[in-house]
Amino acid sequence: MPDYGRDLQFGLFVVPDADGATALVELVQRAERLGLDLVGIQDHPYQRRFLDTLGLISHLAARTERISFFTDVVALPLRPPAVLAKTAATIDVLSGGRFELGLGAGAFWDAIEGYGGVRRTPGEALRALEEAMQVIRLIWSGHKGLRFDGEHYSLKGVHSGPVPAHDMGIWLGVGGPRALRLTGRAADGWVPSLPLMPIESLPERNAIIDDAAVEAGRRPSEIRRVANVNGLITDGSSDGFLNGPADQWIDELSALALEHGFDSFVLWSKGEPEEQADRFAEIAATVRDLVAAAR
Repeated sequence: MPDYGRDLQFGLFVVPDADGATALVELVQRAERLGLDLVGIQDHPYQRRFLDTLGLISHLAARTERISFFTDVVALPLRPPAVLAKTAATIDVLSGGRFELGLGAGAFWDAIEGYGGVRRTPGEALRALEEAMQVIRLIWSGHKGLRFDGEHYSLKGVHSGPVPAHDMGIWLGVGGPRALRLTGRAADGWVPSLPLMPIESLPERNAIIDDAAVEAGRRPSEIRRVANVNGLITDGSSDGFLNGPADQWIDELSALALEHGFDSFVLWSKGEPEEQADRFAEIAATVRDLVAAAR
């Protein structure tokens, strides 16, 4: 399916490096001043060099006013979903509705198991992800006496709360057919990383999401498509997809919006963060204009 017609957003993918915490805060504040919309932060609790992602997002939200944040994406096997739901809702309430929850089924299983998590097969991980989404939404519901009896997670007569400040989304960082069908059936967004996921595969993957959405009685346009774009904005000639001058980035991001349905782009830069953020903000303004004109 081509363009889904959603408003475009642009942001930065931030590495939660503990040694660069001060610079990290300054980079996010710079992104807000530049008019960017989103900050995505990866979640690898077993990385000794990394700050805790949820704690960091709380800190950053307190030092900004407008920009939104999302986990890109949570390592679910190390985050019990009921407690994760409460943490997410707390961040959303304290930030005034500026948080979205990105979830992953799990990867780096040796590290997860070493940190006390449960090693799961691909099928188990996907079933746990679907259960977690149900548990999280129950905890956000505002209802009392909640019960859930799943293969991996349960609730036994608990009360929900706090309720998020806005209709917070659950975005899935997945790529396989079964997980994409789950995205279309039950999630609010899809977060692939490009070009780690080949652009040639996007039509097929979008079709899987869209077909599952329609079968579930949903409109495909209800599901956000949030691309982590990993590359480098340069002054020289093109060195491949997402590696080249600003004009190339403008063409490629516009095509991703109009031909592949992406509405959000999060820069995962290989270059100097501040300089790349400045360039990306300029690119974002042009892409918005071009996509609006094409629509």
